[in-house]
Amino acid sequence: MQNPTKGAESVYLAAELRLPTNWLDYTILGIYFVVVLGIGFAARRSVKTSLDFFLSGRSLPAWITGLAFISANLAATEILGMAANSAQYGAYTVHWYWIGAIPAMVFLGLVMMPFYYGSKVRSVPEMLLLRFDKWAHLLSSALFAFAAILIAGVNLYALAIVVEALLGWPQWVAIVVAGAFVLAYITLGGLSSAIYNEVLQFFVILAALIPLVVLGLKKVGGWGGLTDKLTAEHGANFTTAWGGTGIGSSNPLGANWLTIVLGLGFVLSFGYWTTNFAEVQRALSAKNLSAAQRTPLIAAYPKVFIVFLVMIPGLVAAALIPGFGTADSGYQYNDAIPYLMEQLLPNGVLGIAVTGLLAAFMAGMAANVSSFNTVFTNDIWGRYVVRGREDAYYVRFGRLITVIGVCASVGTAFLASSFSNIMSYLQTLFSFFNVPMFVVFIVGMFWKRASAKSGFWGLLAGTVAAMVNYFWIYKQGIIDIPTDQGANFVSAIVGFVAGAVVMVAVSLFTTPKPAEELQGLVYGTTSPGMSEPPAPGDEAWYRRPALLGWGAVVLAAACYIPFSF
Repeated sequence: MQNPTKGAESVYLAAELRLPTNWLDYTILGIYFVVVLGIGFAARRSVKTSLDFFLSGRSLPAWITGLAFISANLAATEILGMAANSAQYGAYTVHWYWIGAIPAMVFLGLVMMPFYYGSKVRSVPEMLLLRFDKWAHLLSSALFAFAAILIAGVNLYALAIVVEALLGWPQWVAIVVAGAFVLAYITLGGLSSAIYNEVLQFFVILAALIPLVVLGLKKVGGWGGLTDKLTAEHGANFTTAWGGTGIGSSNPLGANWLTIVLGLGFVLSFGYWTTNFAEVQRALSAKNLSAAQRTPLIAAYPKVFIVFLVMIPGLVAAALIPGFGTADSGYQYNDAIPYLMEQLLPNGVLGIAVTGLLAAFMAGMAANVSSFNTVFTNDIWGRYVVRGREDAYYVRFGRLITVIGVCASVGTAFLASSFSNIMSYLQTLFSFFNVPMFVVFIVGMFWKRASAKSGFWGLLAGTVAAMVNYFWIYKQGIIDIPTDQGANFVSAIVGFVAGAVVMVAVSLFTTPKPAEELQGLVYGTTSPGMSEPPAPGDEAWYRRPALLGWGAVVLAAACYIPFSF
């Protein structure tokens, strides 16, 4: 099977996609932007210290952080990208949610949050400083900051091409206006402003997607009509989750069950959800350990069902336009959502949908920019460049680096243009940056013998191995992998294995850290600050029936649904 995304030219939405917007739609959009800035000004009053600016003073309730957690993930790239995935690969998109998200979110809440929250770190890279050494910390901080800017740029690029095509705004206007709003409310209110806006954005996004799904299904004759059309056009496997995934079999995704389960379900998924500070930062802002642990569990419940809201529009577009996404159709895979908006939505609802896309963009970009400013300020600037200054200095610098981060994301926006499916680009970035960090975390957290030096070399080896597999072995055709997504799964596995092997090898030839320095950082040890009985709700996860119940129910749903789909 030939790779449908190799050699793709710069991606723009089809020129004929212009929405018949009127004053009502623009009024809805204007009201939304006023509310967003209002939240930023309101949150500014609560910012008095750097902890307030970067982590909301660790004061937010679980339901707020849980909704912000899922909203930060439900970015424009997620909506456009997963709809593109569905138009290109079919119902295999469910694996990015039920196999590739829920188990990792439960693991983060039950197992990893006690380490993050209990150690009082301000970022994910700071955990590597405590467990390993400054070299692992500095490398992870630099890699994360770079990745955050790249991913923020993807959101900016997605927004620009959508607004230019749908509303007729010049691309630079779309970039400047939306970037200015994100910059304004983050620099004003810090993380609190971003989180409260993300809660609002979650409901706006749902209000945009639900009418699109309902009207789309009506257009194709319901679920039965949709599956009949897709089966006739693409074959039976296009509308199943596991059809054709046997080893040696062919399917639209270009991956078998082993690479799906290991590459996506374990390595990419756990790498993203447990080490991506853009997500973890929301849980770290919770008011106590119990709320921090419930944050990803609360987010996991809507995650089970959101897949239908982003997958069905892609399937509908593929059913309505034969060969959707190919050159003959006149549309790219990324056109699925905008195409249905243009075809199906009346004015008013159209305004909500456009607002929802802009909200999704701003949620995704804000999550990455707010995590970038935290890591760069605390983990790079404040620890290695300018140390020991008064707290107000770091708040001011955090606001300055936010401006720089938004400007830098403009420069990275067009790196995404070589992919006709922007989700493929994101998964490539995750395999390069998140997976190697995950293997360092997981080995260090469960193996006391892992030495301080092994963290740096394991992280470096995993990153380099994943890049070599993608750019040389896959892109140069050394090994034939049918699709970009299949290559991402393989790169993730290669990066994970390489990082783990190097960590073990280095640890066997270097001195481990003293046992007293590992307290609270390795599974089975107790933090020195936890020598007294834990407060109610802060006991170990396996001694809390309610927390176990939260995780068990959502995990059971995530395991059952894909096998019945």
